[in-house]
Amino acid sequence: MYIHIPFCKQACHYCDFHFSTSLKKKSELVNSLCKELVLRKEEIVGEVETIYFGGGTPSLLSSEELQQILDTIYSNYKVSKNPEITLEANPDDLSSSQVHKFTNSRINRLSIGVQSFYEEDLKLMNRAHNASEALQCIKDAKQYFENISIDLIYGIPGMSNERWKENLEIALKLDVPHLSCYALTIEPKTALKKFIEKGIVPPVDEEVAKQHYEILLSETEKAGLENYEFSNFGKPGFHSRNNTAYWEGKSYLGIGPSAHSYDGKSRSWNVANNTRYIKSIEAGELPSERENLSKEDMYNEYIMTGLRTQNGVSLEKVESEFGKDFSKYLLEQAANPIKNELLILEKNTLKISKKGKFLSDGIAADLFLVNLD
Repeated sequence: MYIHIPFCKQACHYCDFHFSTSLKKKSELVNSLCKELVLRKEEIVGEVETIYFGGGTPSLLSSEELQQILDTIYSNYKVSKNPEITLEANPDDLSSSQVHKFTNSRINRLSIGVQSFYEEDLKLMNRAHNASEALQCIKDAKQYFENISIDLIYGIPGMSNERWKENLEIALKLDVPHLSCYALTIEPKTALKKFIEKGIVPPVDEEVAKQHYEILLSETEKAGLENYEFSNFGKPGFHSRNNTAYWEGKSYLGIGPSAHSYDGKSRSWNVANNTRYIKSIEAGELPSERENLSKEDMYNEYIMTGLRTQNGVSLEKVESEFGKDFSKYLLEQAANPIKNELLILEKNTLKISKKGKFLSDGIAADLFLVNLD
């Protein structure tokens, strides 16, 4: 289950997620989230294994508001005995007293959006916290939480290989069990794209990002973190159960404005507008659109998600779920990447090689099926 909290203190220059910097409708929206949870309680068959508060900035909610949402979930859904419940949080919201308050809730995992431990990077991205807050909040969080993840961004304009390596060294010395590291991407309609177009900020260099990713693979391996998915690194027992469920193609329910849901056969998404979302939910209507997925859509999605993980793509699964024509097509398309040592075929499973890792999305796209006819 994913809960989207669409509020932020300020807009990061690179972000294109749905959020508002006005908190005027925060209590109304929390009430609407709870009403949507009740309206959709028949959509989940079986147990809720993970609950993820994303955004936006979920740590802007009070502990009472978070508890209201969790109480609604527990009252209307069957939750597993040991669920993973993650709260995305920004360092400037995680004072020692606030972290302590979270321990009184059912939240058992924190995902902290550090992005960088250097002031120049944080200023370029327009983050609301500074480097000292980033360090202190992690030290405070470790007093109360064992399961902590840090988000970092590489490929930032002006970030040298040395500074990226220093960023990683700081994170690894803090001895948190999980890192999520993402290449900076320039999204349309973001402030960062406009700054680059005006020459205020230099463009993102893909070759630099590739070098940073190679450093990331090397440093995390030395530290004993497993690269279980392209952007995610965890100690044994600390892989994100929520994210792993997405990559394994499990169904999920997305609650809140702009949140997406997936039931194995179709995908739906809520309107990305807080006011319209609240009005619709108050009227007892779901503000969502739905798309039924074709067999080709589901095959392509499995290829994309499977190749990003350490488990790879099972040819046996492709044949059993999609048919022999699909597995034959996949092997034909994979021939060149295998020959060029970008893909490895072992035990009837296709996996990205170390050489091909940074190119995994492009390799996956070459294996996609547009039309079998």
